[in-house]
Amino acid sequence: MYTPKKCAFCGKDVHLGSGIMQIMNDGSSKSYCSSKCKLNDRKLKRDPRKFKWARSRRTV
Repeated sequence: MYTPKKCAFCGKDVHLGSGIMQIMNDGSSKSYCSSKCKLNDRKLKRDPRKFKWARSRRTV
């Protein structure tokens, strides 16, 4: 059974065939649900705890 991966920035589910997968030089990978999350994480180096729409690392 397939379990969806989590977005590395916002924590949403990334289903098979959607989203963006980033492969690092060391062989590890990160999954992103959209280019918005990839841009905020990789290029702008923002903290997801400061955004209301990002669910990861946020206390509920």
